[in-house]
Amino acid sequence: MMRLAKGSWIATLFSVLALGALASGAQDLVILNGRVMDPESGLDGIRHVVIVDGKIAALLTEPPATTGLPETGPSIDATGLVVAPGFVDLHAHGQDPESNRFQAADGVTTALELEIGVYPVGAWYASREGTAILNYGATASHPVARYAAIEGVDDSDVTSLASGAFGGESARRAASDAEIDRTLELLEEGLRDGALGLGFGITYTPGASHEEIFRAFGLGAKLEAPIFVHMRAADRMGGDRLAPIQEVIANAAATGAALHIVHLNSSTDESARPALALIRAAREHGVDVTTESYPYTAGSTLIQSALFDDFQGDYADLQWAASGDRLTLETFLEYRRLGGMVIIHGRSETTNQWLVQQPDVIVASDGISFASGPAHPRGAGCYAKVLGYYVRERGALDLMTALRKMTLLPAQRLEAIAPQMKDKGRVRVGADADLTLFDPETVRDRATYTDSMQTSEGIRFVLVGGELVVRDGELVDGVAPGRPVRGRLLR
Repeated sequence: MMRLAKGSWIATLFSVLALGALASGAQDLVILNGRVMDPESGLDGIRHVVIVDGKIAALLTEPPATTGLPETGPSIDATGLVVAPGFVDLHAHGQDPESNRFQAADGVTTALELEIGVYPVGAWYASREGTAILNYGATASHPVARYAAIEGVDDSDVTSLASGAFGGESARRAASDAEIDRTLELLEEGLRDGALGLGFGITYTPGASHEEIFRAFGLGAKLEAPIFVHMRAADRMGGDRLAPIQEVIANAAATGAALHIVHLNSSTDESARPALALIRAAREHGVDVTTESYPYTAGSTLIQSALFDDFQGDYADLQWAASGDRLTLETFLEYRRLGGMVIIHGRSETTNQWLVQQPDVIVASDGISFASGPAHPRGAGCYAKVLGYYVRERGALDLMTALRKMTLLPAQRLEAIAPQMKDKGRVRVGADADLTLFDPETVRDRATYTDSMQTSEGIRFVLVGGELVVRDGELVDGVAPGRPVRGRLLR
């Protein structure tokens, strides 16, 4: 008797059940005539996608009418469109309805806050329940838990805690052994509340010693929870841009923690090539390490953060996100007192495109919230920019490689901590019907540094769990199909 691998028999069982549902006319939606591109299997061909109960029930080479299946339920004619897995963004700070809408229009179906993370984790997940148009999830935040531990503050107000963590003096001072112990306790609580790992913004907590960070990596290793890290600022390590990456890779190698290094482009600048070589070499020697970049030459962050404590650059390279104005010494000092988002220019397009081309560098937006108005355009146009500018116009990489960097690779990064991600980032029978349908000839970003709140073009349909959130290029009102993505350590 032939034996099927576990994954195979589950898929076969699902197919049998799905075909039974199809035969009874129970399908929810059929996508006809689309060019299905699945980075996992390599499929690139015309298929008819049948969706039942939020899952992909069948991929047919002939439309239902010619396969003996009924044509009941609504359909989408996807002629000329690519049917791809919905884009999985590992680095989405805009965890609010306004920001989610811009990301949905950019093809994103799962938007996760993994760099800085959140705290308290349970309260954050509860606040999103039933209101999100995109799937959501977060890590437990080291900067915010550290602030709560040092200050001994009430953890009931998520917003005020985050504000204090980035504007308070505790970020700039060393923690005592007792304060580190408490920080680690709070981080473990976050993992038990379903966090997807541990999130670090080491550059925003310059007071955190190397020992403190090493101990936190040890916690991640012990609980088999991945580490997502914004590395220490290079100017705090002698100005060598490889030193911060060596710190976190050494921590991962020594503890056995899984490591994801965020925005390699902005963290290493013109040292991106040797930095990626270091990552690849570590991976070849058994370190579980991945990285990401976003397709822009400018970064963005809070001007009041510790990152700007010893700013030595050109003030004209700084742009106030709300107005688009370039800064001077006077306006820099004024905005430091007020607080808010600043855009940081200065990186080269040559290195930027080189990173976009690399097949093992995940695409992640680092999208800033639009809840209070204009921000960096990456939160609205990241994925369409890769598809339109770098794939179609520049020919910097092929379409399948680009899709793999947006879908399968980020899903795989999370599968160990969140097994449900095994059903995302794919177009296959049994996978979640999180799908993005776009026109490869017209897709493009429209958001700019001076007009960031512009939706992308060419993203025609977006489905989250089989429900449309973008229809005919327009956002759908009154829907909230987003579901939580939680870690396996959830109590």
